[in-house]
Amino acid sequence: MSNATGCVGAPTIEPCPRCDALLGVEGVHVERVERGPTRLTVTVSTPSQVMGCPACGVVAEARGRRVRVLHDVPGEQPVVVRWRQRTWRCPDPGCGVGAFVEQHRALVRPRGSLTRRAVIWAIGQLRHDHATIAGLARRLAVAWKTLWRAVRPVLEDLAGDESRFASVTSLGVDEHVWHHGDRRTKGPKELTGMVDLTRDGGGRVHARLLDLVPGRSKKAYVDWLTERGEGFRAGIGVAALDPFGGYKSAIDEQLEDATAVLDAFHVVKLGTAVVDEVRRRVQQTTTGHRGRKGDPLLGIQTILRAGAENLTDKQWARLTRAIEANEAHEEVFVAWQCAQDLRAAYRAADLAEGRKRAEKVLNSFHTCPIPEVARLGRTLRRWSGAFLAYFTTGRQNNGPTEAINGLIELHRRLARGYRNRDNYRLRMLLAAGGLDLKPPPDVP
Repeated sequence: MSNATGCVGAPTIEPCPRCDALLGVEGVHVERVERGPTRLTVTVSTPSQVMGCPACGVVAEARGRRVRVLHDVPGEQPVVVRWRQRTWRCPDPGCGVGAFVEQHRALVRPRGSLTRRAVIWAIGQLRHDHATIAGLARRLAVAWKTLWRAVRPVLEDLAGDESRFASVTSLGVDEHVWHHGDRRTKGPKELTGMVDLTRDGGGRVHARLLDLVPGRSKKAYVDWLTERGEGFRAGIGVAALDPFGGYKSAIDEQLEDATAVLDAFHVVKLGTAVVDEVRRRVQQTTTGHRGRKGDPLLGIQTILRAGAENLTDKQWARLTRAIEANEAHEEVFVAWQCAQDLRAAYRAADLAEGRKRAEKVLNSFHTCPIPEVARLGRTLRRWSGAFLAYFTTGRQNNGPTEAINGLIELHRRLARGYRNRDNYRLRMLLAAGGLDLKPPPDVP
């Protein structure tokens, strides 16, 4: 074919702008495009130029070319770039360089086997399309290690850029289990994840994972906050967390000016767990066994986990029959009402009204004759400041952190698990938005 139709199957005599645009790299000309049964091969070269020795600067002598095979962004087939790389020799006998070859960083990094745009394409696929390294390696027709060796340095550079922690004013923290194997070979199962919960101008949270560090403890969180520096810590105004004392101690120690906020979901979950505990205890006391088919309390266990406003007339009738079946079941109903009161505080449309409901919970639960409810009341009183902070911080909570955890779990399942924690951290930072890809990373 001629140049006008893409130079397929024949070498070009002069540079063809249309063919050069196929590669999109300035200073690299397409000489030939060949479509085979299993791949597309593009032969490229750079224009002739005077080259000086990189060590002594003496004008080097041309020594011809050598072919270097690169893998490019695939289409319907894998794409291979054959780069006719120029070689030179330093004529100075006192120079220790000898022969050397040309480098074109816009095309490929030194000693790399994937083009720069192939690396950027792979990173974009991993970030936005839930791709896996193994899947992308198949599309590129390379080995898993070949692709990861090209991608990992870029991710490490992005992860090491401290500017990605700038402008963080709201911080979430949660534990995460990254493996279920032997601790002796894979290290700690738990990781502590830090998430940016900063709101935009419209009040929306665009959560992104900031880091994953080994361990689930106060020390793990304190060490990470210390590494970020005083400027970062001073900028944090709100710190959301689950009811874990280790993280709370770290916040009190390192983020003195921040407001700790207890996650709403976990507080409501504690109330629901109390109802379930009371139901099981009453079931055992009244029947002498665990719930069996036909037992009134077993038949309403799912109803007791629902919000009162969501129950249908049929469900209300079932609940009433089960409670009236035995006088002792009244204790279960009281516990359920307490859980509903706790839930109603968070559901209040007006934050001032919600705070009043929450304060009522704090003042009443710990005096309840039902031991499980009283224990919950004492727990909430210990966390009273973080519990009430939800209503003074515009409903700040750790929900987006849980969403990030879900995204991490998805990518771990897609990869069918990880063996290397450092690789795991980099992949999850990329998948959960912790690495800034704008502008596109520069491949070293």
